[in-house]
Parts: sequence; structure tokens; C-alpha cells
Amino acid sequence: MSKPQVFVTRKLPHEVLAMLEEVADVNVWEGDTPVPRAKLLEEIEHADAVLTMLTERVDEELLHRAKKLRIVANMAVGYDNIDVAACKRQGITVTNTPDVLTEATADLAFALLLATGRRLTEANRFLLAGEWTSWSPYLMAGQSVYGTTLGIIGMGRIGEAVARRAAGFNMRILYHNRHRKEEAEARTGARLAGLDELLQESDYVVLLTPLTEETRHLMGAREFALMKKSAVFVNVSRGGTVDEAALYQALVDGQIWAAGLDVFAQEPVSPDHPLLSLPNVVALPHIGSATIQTRNEMARLAAANIVAVLSGKEPLTAL
Repeated sequence: MSKPQVFVTRKLPHEVLAMLEEVADVNVWEGDTPVPRAKLLEEIEHADAVLTMLTERVDEELLHRAKKLRIVANMAVGYDNIDVAACKRQGITVTNTPDVLTEATADLAFALLLATGRRLTEANRFLLAGEWTSWSPYLMAGQSVYGTTLGIIGMGRIGEAVARRAAGFNMRILYHNRHRKEEAEARTGARLAGLDELLQESDYVVLLTPLTEETRHLMGAREFALMKKSAVFVNVSRGGTVDEAALYQALVDGQIWAAGLDVFAQEPVSPDHPLLSLPNVVALPHIGSATIQTRNEMARLAAANIVAVLSGKEPLTAL
């Protein structure tokens, strides 16, 4: 009896592939760039399982080609690249990799907050360009972090982890969420606030909400106008949650002080994107969970979900 077929859309560690090879024949896209759409459509026709990245679009077109697909295992906590409803209609399990990337992403979010508030990358460029000629009291002066107010939009696992870090900086913590998180409040001292109140009172606003139709362009011209002129905006969620044209205008007009961005509406972002031209923007290439340890664990969890389903067991992290 032939083994099930698994298609993996990016190179992964040998030990992860070995897990899959215990139960299936495994085919891997060996490139460091996303698998071409035509190749993905070809492979999906005979795949029982596919291990995807955020770069792969799992939609009606692809599912129409899937003859025997049983599981889509997304190596990410987000899954806006997958039409989950369409998968469920066809009886296809969808899994993600929550929890394992919480702390790494929270580290990155807070690092981006610090780098933006204290102008670290701007100061580094200033030094490397040979522009540092003397000490000056306001040379590269940024915004204080310790003792300020942090607003977190989206109080999920990562939001709470950011709040824990903020508590160590003696920050007052506000959060906006669809539901009150009383346990998180008890653990971090955070307080639930309306979105407008949070924006008006926060010195730092960190956006961590998933991308849905309700959150698309959640942050636009009206929201940026509510923020303090000294405020820093940080986005570690999805680029589509922000109206980038409105953010650019808010930065140019001095409505807000600076922005730290790990995500963009179109990725990879073009080097000539207007936001990248601003000195008060710290931009990163979507590396929220990019530690070696975290990525290894994400890959292992995605593979474990596939092994479970192909073995007739319940997946570990089904949506």
C-alpha cells in the first residue's frame, strides 16, 4: 500500500522532514523563495497534506485542484493566506502554530518599540555616515520608555506577553480587545479601554490584532489624528490592518512622532515605498518570530499536525 503524499513548500530542518517521512512520501520545494504558484497547483493534485508558509495562498482555485487533500498545516500563527471556510466545506483540516512563537514575537515587538522610541537605527546611520562630530544635549534625543503609557490593540497571547515586558518598564498599560481579559489584567496590571481612549492616552501604541475584514485598515487617518504628537506607533500584526497612506501622511505632518513596522500590506515591501523614505520609520522584513529556536519549533508543530492527521488522530492545533 502506497504511503500518503506530503508537499512541503520550503526547506525545513532534516529532523522535521524525518518526522513526516515516518508516515508519508515527502516532496520539498528546495528554494529559499516561495514555491511558484504553478508548481503548488501541480503538487496539490496528488498531495494528502501540505505544509505551507504565509506566502502560499490556499484558495478556491487551489482547493479545486486538490483531489485527496486532508490537511493544510500553516507554519504561522496567522492564517489569512488560507480560505478556512472553503477548506472546511471540503472536509480539509487547517492547523496553525500558536503559542510557540509568542515570546519571540513579543521580544521583537518590544525591541521595535525601543528602537523606534529611542531612534536607534537612525542614530546608527548617523554615526556610520560620519555625521557625529561632537556631543550635544539633544543629539538624537528620543522618547522615554520607562514610566510611559503603552496601548496594546489585540490582547491575545502575544499582547499579554508584550504587557509583561512593559510591566518591567513600569509602564501604564491599556489594552483594546473584543473581549475583556480579566486574567491578563491580573497578571499584568493592564486596563481595558475603548480604542479612542487608548489612542488618545498612549505614548506607544502596539498593534497586534489578526487581519480580518473587521480589522482591515483598523488604523487610518482618524485613528492617527487621535494619537499624541509625541506618540510612537508599532505594527507587528499584518500590514493590511493599517492604511499605509494615512500612516505616511500622519508621520509627514507630525501627527505622530514615529513608527516601527515589521509588516507591510505588500510583502516583500518595495525599497521605494514612501514609508521607507522617512527617517522616523524603523522598518523590518517581517521577522517577528524569527529566532532559530522558534522557527524550529514552529516547523516541528506543523509537521506533528500532519503526522497526527495522516495517522488517523486528532491534530494538535486545529482551527
